[in-house]
Amino acid sequence: MTALTEAAVEQAALDWLASIGWQVARAADIGPGASNPERADHSQVVLERRLRDALAFLNPTLTDDALNDAFRKLTLPQGASTETRNRAFHRMLVDGVQVEYRASDGAIRGAQAQAVDYDNPYANDWLAVNQFSVKDNNHNRRIDIALFVNGLPLGIIELKNPTDENATISSAFNQIQTYKSELPTLFSFNELLIVSDSNEARIGALTAGWEWFKQWRAMSDETTAGAATPELQTLLQGVCEPRSMLDLIRDFIVFENNDGAPVKKMAGYHQFYAVQAAVEETLRAAAMQRALRQVAEPHGRYETIGQSGGVRGDKRIGVIWHTQGSGKSLTMAFYAGRIIREPTMENPTIVVLTDRNDLDEQLSPLSPNAKTCCAKRRFRQPTAPTCANCSPRSPAAWSSPPYRNSSPKSAATPTLPCPRDAT
Repeated sequence: MTALTEAAVEQAALDWLASIGWQVARAADIGPGASNPERADHSQVVLERRLRDALAFLNPTLTDDALNDAFRKLTLPQGASTETRNRAFHRMLVDGVQVEYRASDGAIRGAQAQAVDYDNPYANDWLAVNQFSVKDNNHNRRIDIALFVNGLPLGIIELKNPTDENATISSAFNQIQTYKSELPTLFSFNELLIVSDSNEARIGALTAGWEWFKQWRAMSDETTAGAATPELQTLLQGVCEPRSMLDLIRDFIVFENNDGAPVKKMAGYHQFYAVQAAVEETLRAAAMQRALRQVAEPHGRYETIGQSGGVRGDKRIGVIWHTQGSGKSLTMAFYAGRIIREPTMENPTIVVLTDRNDLDEQLSPLSPNAKTCCAKRRFRQPTAPTCANCSPRSPAAWSSPPYRNSSPKSAATPTLPCPRDAT
């Protein structure tokens, strides 16, 4: 029986990627010296022709000057560190690149150039390249598999030999940390990091420690991988499927600040699928309400197991249950950002109830998480209502956002009945 090697794991990964719609290429076939090179040298980490073609295709109304401006900003994100440049790049990738150009009438106009089509995944260019050599600051490294979307290196896969007891996936993580310090240009564009020996696989974000590299346990919201399925196959087909990968990048990555340094966080598989299901049920539950503006609530029942397919417009969505420490605050931020983006929800108001002050701070609409997820919405700092028995910050007194004083007669802080009096 032939021993399983790292090369065999690499080929299996490429085959799984090809099965979900990725093109596959050898680095030697697109690198310097190839018959049809896509890189001038190994220091070039963006595939220029693919990115320029994508920008022109996705932004047909923009002038050449505007497209050149978008290309320049995307490929030279600003920041003093890899992490700050990565945050700037991520915002352009998700929200678009602000460009200016001179119109035919001579006026200077602004526009948002899109680097990715999130609504039509296969309108983008998907390319997996194995043995991708990179030179940066006199360091030469070779990435096992680099994942390019429209010529941008958004993913890195580091593989190890499953038969080598010293080549563990934690050593693959350590190797990526070395790459990150030595190849800052490449990592400025990174959205996801994957380490695996085929049997085991983990995914994490740019700043995540090893404890936050997590297994991806499902290929879809309906399909949980069996015990015999290699973890790498589950992860690649669950995360790197084009629709799922674009959803993950756009709606399930946030940046926080730790003493001024960006901290990048990515949803786990349970948060990803829970939010997708919650959004689907929200749209169903609100459907007739939007259409009729008045829906009679029929008699129904409440159950504690997973349910779907309720009555349209019944205004019942359901419950997401979390264990302690499983990321419920982030799940709520992801859900808020995702549901606000739905045009059929018509700019909804989201009310969050908390029972602890620290949760209120985490979930405030002015927190870094919510601002990242709901970047295109404006929030104002609300004023907490008070009562005789509750302090202004008491979690029993208000929710987040706590209160809107709709009366034009007085701008004073409203006084509410004490919630404890009702118990």
